[in-house]
Amino acid sequence: MKVVLKSDVKGQGKKGQIINVSDGYARNFLFPKGLAAPADAKAENELKNQISSQEYKAKVDLENAKEMKEKLEKIEVRAKASAGADGKIYGSITNAHVSELLASQHGIKIDKRKISLDAVKNFGTFHADIKLSSGISAELKVIVEQ
Repeated sequence: MKVVLKSDVKGQGKKGQIINVSDGYARNFLFPKGLAAPADAKAENELKNQISSQEYKAKVDLENAKEMKEKLEKIEVRAKASAGADGKIYGSITNAHVSELLASQHGIKIDKRKISLDAVKNFGTFHADIKLSSGISAELKVIVEQ
């Protein structure tokens, strides 16, 4: 019997696959637990639509990430900090600070976990790596001033 898996089944396949299983296994185990549905024309059509929808969404996300990369590499973020007599900053400029500065200065919201920046404890120009999508990351210029 052909079935469409609704979730991963150990030893059988991954979610969304169409597999062949024995009739008893399908009726007594897969269907009652909601792990699979019969692979009729409607189910196969829904599966194809889901796959095409996911591919389209991935394509759009990739295009948006490329646009965001170009935008981020053209701008810079300025952070103001106070320092002691030796020129070292009190505290440090972190990923969270960069995320807040991006939102306030340029209106771009990026999660702090996607920003990679070593703790900045001096004045100067630094570069933060921002992971936008799988394989796409942008470099943001961060300027720390007194």
